[in-house]
Amino acid sequence: MNLEEIKDLIKLVSKSGIGKIEIENEGFKIAIENGASFSEQPVYVHAAAPVAMAPQAAAPAPAAATPVAAAESTDESRYVMVKSPMIGTFYRTPGPDKDAFVSVGSTIQPGDKLCIIEAMKTFNEIESEISGKIVKVLVDNASPVDYDQPLFLVDPA
Repeated sequence: MNLEEIKDLIKLVSKSGIGKIEIENEGFKIAIENGASFSEQPVYVHAAAPVAMAPQAAAPAPAAATPVAAAESTDESRYVMVKSPMIGTFYRTPGPDKDAFVSVGSTIQPGDKLCIIEAMKTFNEIESEISGKIVKVLVDNASPVDYDQPLFLVDPA
C-alpha cells in the first residue's frame, strides 16, 4: 500500500462515518479511526478483498436520500429534478471558503454552474440545462452521489 492509497483511505473514513477500519496484508497492518464517528464497530478488510469495498458501508446514505426525494416528488410534481450525471463526491462550492454556486431561491439559466462532482480526482462542473428557480438542494455538501441521483429541485416557471 503506497502513501496515496493511505491518504485516500483516510479521506474515505472521514467522509463515510466509518468508526474504524483495519487492513492487514503480509507483514503490513494499518488501522484508521475516525474520532467523530457514528459507528462503534470497526470494519475489517483482509488482503484478499480490495480496499475499494470499504465504501459499501457508506452506501446506505445515498440510498436513504432517494426514497425521501421520491415521496416529496409526488407533492411537488411540477418541479424538475436535476440529477447527477456521474458517480462521485458532490460539492456545492468551488472551494472550502467560497460561497455556494446556487442556494434555495437562486434563479438559474442554461449554462449556469450548479455544483461540482469529483470523480477519480477530476473536478467536473455541472451546468444547468434548464432555467428556473432552485426550490430544494437534495444532497449535503461533500457527500457521495450515485449516477442519476437527484441533486436539486427546480421550479421551471
